[in-house]
Amino acid sequence: CFSPQAFDKTIEKDNSLAVGYFQRGFVHLQLEMYEEALSDYHMAFSHLRENPFIDYKQLGLRHILYAWEVLYSIAAVQCHLQQWQEARVTLEKAVVWRPERRTAILELALERVQDHLFLEPMLVPLGELFRPRKKEVEQLDSKDFLGKPKVISSIIPNDEYIGFEPLRPQKQGFYEPSADALR
Repeated sequence: CFSPQAFDKTIEKDNSLAVGYFQRGFVHLQLEMYEEALSDYHMAFSHLRENPFIDYKQLGLRHILYAWEVLYSIAAVQCHLQQWQEARVTLEKAVVWRPERRTAILELALERVQDHLFLEPMLVPLGELFRPRKKEVEQLDSKDFLGKPKVISSIIPNDEYIGFEPLRPQKQGFYEPSADALR
């Protein structure tokens, strides 16, 4: 089981990480810390910034956090706090955020709230923590993006030297700069 402190460290590093608040809210709910859970879920929803979802695949978390899931979890906490009317309003708000033709879970939740039955909160599936894919980690090996050096411009005609080093001694008579060039 996870501790809220583990998610505290995550949120300290990125306090805009909606999924961090979402996961910590679940832990608080499991620990029956309902006010803290409610606060975390509200923070998660606000950090969605009115987006219907955030896809965390780029960060190595194979999970998409949906706004309706966060609202559903808020309603679950409100049920534990005996705030049945607020839970119903929150679920009605979640219906607006839920994609069309997929509202059966929310309709069932509304019935449960009407009957004063608790809801199980949504959660990030177990094992779906921030773990970059093997393919992404393999790309972290050092790469030579510059390639081999080439002489692009030289003051010495027909210079074919490739590389970097201090000035090389010049062959006598090969290239003599003019007096104007020396100035």
